Amino acid sequence: MQLPAGVIVQPLQMHADDRGVFTELFRQSWVATPQVQWNAVNSHARVLRGVHVHLRHHDYLSVLRGRALIGLCDLRPGSPTHKLACFVELAEGLLSAIQIPPGVAHGFYFVEPSLHVYAVSEYWDPDDELGCRFDDPALGLKWPNPNPLLSPRDAALGPLKDLAARIPVWQPPEQSPPPPGSARADRASSR
Repeated sequence: MQLPAGVIVQPLQMHADDRGVFTELFRQSWVATPQVQWNAVNSHARVLRGVHVHLRHHDYLSVLRGRALIGLCDLRPGSPTHKLACFVELAEGLLSAIQIPPGVAHGFYFVEPSLHVYAVSEYWDPDDELGCRFDDPALGLKWPNPNPLLSPRDAALGPLKDLAARIPVWQPPEQSPPPPGSARADRASSR
């Protein structure tokens, strides 16, 4: 499945024994930006959170209990995946984490009662918290339930066209410097 540029789904290694399951959820080395805040959210079945898009902050999310469909749409002009829309399923039985960069619209639909944790790379700022109607046809997302449970804020969101002009043009990610001692670093230092 093709994902919007910069979206990463990372399977998490679950270690099970007769006592239960241990799973490492996060390492700073797995993400490009530092995470400054973690949140835990319980959701009832049929809840849809979003659709939201951020101009600056990155999201890192994992569903620990239950099952969720993560709807994604790349809104960044110039992105190699501009306007690509897709769904990613996250569930407790096979834990994964998803990283969502700025400019990629996202909504979370909970198929069953669920608990998810998410981290953000910036503290909450209303100027960085944009959104549009979950059922806007321009998103290209066909949710499994046309009448989900929405927050009053999400129910009042306008059409995608009202926020599209605010989404910055996509920029390729910066190349990180090669680790010391790597073949790439050795070639760079011999120039």
